[in-house]
Amino acid sequence: MSSAWRLSRGAFWSLGLVLLLGGRPLAVFAADSLDTIKSRGVLHWGADAEGGAPYVYPDPKKPEQLIGFEFDLAAALAAKLGVKATMVQNQWDQLIPALERGNFDIVLNGLELTSENQQHIAMSRPYFVYAQQIVTRNNSAGLTRLDDLKGKAVGVLSGTAAQRLVEGMGGVEIRIYPGNVESFRDLKAQRIEAVLLDLPIALHYAKPDPTLKLSGDPFAPGFYGIGVRKPDVTLLAAINQAIEELAGDHTLERIYRKYGVWDERQERLKDYQPEIVVQKKAISTLREWPKYLPLLLRGAVTTVELSVLGMLLAIGVGLVVVLMRLYALAPLRWLARAYVEIFRGTPLLIQLFLIYYGLPEMGIRLNAFLAGILGLGLNYAASEAENYRAGIEAIPHGQMEAALALGMNRWQALRRVILPQALRLVIPPVTNDFIAMFKDSSIVSVITMVELTKVYGMLAMSTYDYIGLGLMTAAIYFALSYPASILASRLEKRLHHDRR
Repeated sequence: MSSAWRLSRGAFWSLGLVLLLGGRPLAVFAADSLDTIKSRGVLHWGADAEGGAPYVYPDPKKPEQLIGFEFDLAAALAAKLGVKATMVQNQWDQLIPALERGNFDIVLNGLELTSENQQHIAMSRPYFVYAQQIVTRNNSAGLTRLDDLKGKAVGVLSGTAAQRLVEGMGGVEIRIYPGNVESFRDLKAQRIEAVLLDLPIALHYAKPDPTLKLSGDPFAPGFYGIGVRKPDVTLLAAINQAIEELAGDHTLERIYRKYGVWDERQERLKDYQPEIVVQKKAISTLREWPKYLPLLLRGAVTTVELSVLGMLLAIGVGLVVVLMRLYALAPLRWLARAYVEIFRGTPLLIQLFLIYYGLPEMGIRLNAFLAGILGLGLNYAASEAENYRAGIEAIPHGQMEAALALGMNRWQALRRVILPQALRLVIPPVTNDFIAMFKDSSIVSVITMVELTKVYGMLAMSTYDYIGLGLMTAAIYFALSYPASILASRLEKRLHHDRR
């Protein structure tokens, strides 16, 4: 038996063991990273500065400079360790997996001290006491308590205590947002009735806004802690000592007062008693697939609806655009060409933001589903127009001349002669775009649509089984796209009359 075969067989069985354990990698024992941090002279801390005020965010006066109470705290912590602090940008709801991968040394970004988080990482003693705050429009009445949110559309930040509170209560139409700013935009656009989020965020974004108000008193206090990898025992001890010293010499209070987040709740830091965390058994979503597959399939239904309706819109608009570009008057030809270049040359994400968040400023409010269809359809219409143009221009000019010579007008010649022949030529690229739209539909999660990829992300965050859920999600995407390929292939053969 060759060494290459033994190596490949070993890799195969290792992968199989990982999958059998529910997509969790085998334990890796690494040396404590405190010595590494001191030798390098830099503490890498993970955070999300995108809409991250007042934790860490670009200074409005100097956008190249970051500020925030956690930015100052990171610098103070690093100074206690005898090093400098450098922030590593990372999406907020993926901070813990990124920490486990070794992307940075610690997580310092409003990470809640919960038993769920401590199942996967070690956490320091608390450095801040937060509370939940309801935010509503200034003219809204009531909605001052958690129970008042039942039956309402409520925005929450993904992966937070607010999301868990609302989900646990039930009876609430939950809108999950990837950042702090988007929920307030939807609240002002009257798409939702309230936002529930941590008090520091409400103080920074909502309190100065005359159209919004803090509704009711803060409630459900909790603690923020610093996350480290479980093997980093000495690093955790050093961080705990640094936090204790910063609290004792009132450095924490000075930082928090600087950013307007100090309140009487911070006194609870002195009396904090850590809870005993009972380690739960790892979840294998592959073994428990009857529990998770239906949730993924519900997300897949939304994906199919978005993709099918978006593609129908793209096919219709693309046909109109290409006919304008080829056969209309000069101003309309330039307009059609500009449409193709603009929509093909700008990101779909930006187009979705403009449709969903920009149009309300002009008095046009679309829900997330319609905005997703419109964004996908208009973006892909530019590609479809180019596909159609290539198909039409591939038909010899003599075909049009012959049709006109037989007494047809230009429209009849297009409809009966040119377009039927061009159709069979554009089936492969149009089918490819349709399959691509299945995958691109995941982008609409940024405007609160919960489709297949978003469901996968939410479940993976709660189970930390990225491989098991990823395999099921990939299988669903394949099951959606492969029949489209087969159907297109059969339709293409059926239309190739001249090759029979």
